[in-house]
Amino acid sequence: MPNKSKTDPFLLKDCALIAIAAGKKAQNLRELREHIRNIDLNSLYYHFWGGLLRPRFDNPEYHNDFAIWVAHALHNRLVAERLAVIDPMAYETLEDLRTELIETIEECLDEIQFPTWAGRDDQFEFVRYQIVIFDTNITVTHPEDLVRVFPRMPVGSIFYHFIEGRRRNRNSLDDFRNWLMTFGDEYAELGQSIGEICPYFTPLRELRKELIEVCRSHF
Repeated sequence: MPNKSKTDPFLLKDCALIAIAAGKKAQNLRELREHIRNIDLNSLYYHFWGGLLRPRFDNPEYHNDFAIWVAHALHNRLVAERLAVIDPMAYETLEDLRTELIETIEECLDEIQFPTWAGRDDQFEFVRYQIVIFDTNITVTHPEDLVRVFPRMPVGSIFYHFIEGRRRNRNSLDDFRNWLMTFGDEYAELGQSIGEICPYFTPLRELRKELIEVCRSHF
């Protein structure tokens, strides 16, 4: 077993996303497309991922804000479903995701004979975000401790380390896998199992359960 003293402990963080108006609104699908062309990537990220930290009591089957708005404000469930199945994990960069989103909207526009408009109070408002990070005072010194820590881990910690970490880290891996790699190959199998968990179409509480099961099975 690697010398634990040579491996830094995992410092568990929690987080919250502060929503900030981006100053752009759309009242129909064409306006939505045009704003998406130029909107800051921070905003695009928020509208795909930010909903995981917000309760979605209305339509949990729609996994991004664009699909939810099209279904509610434009009353077009066919277009909403096509937007909802876009998986941001399938694209290497947010620019690639932007391109896919624009192309999907353009295909829908070509098929729509009578475009609908949202009411003045139902316009899509683009939002950017600021992440606020909190120290949980929880330290993990060895991978086996994850079995004990995961059940009491806040959902904000799941978001910060398992999702936000992929954007933050240069190798696009989450914080858990990067930490496990510091132990050499001993926990490569555990890291691979964690990497197979899909973070996008699963609520954070369910993600936590999956992480718990993966760790319990390994140890």
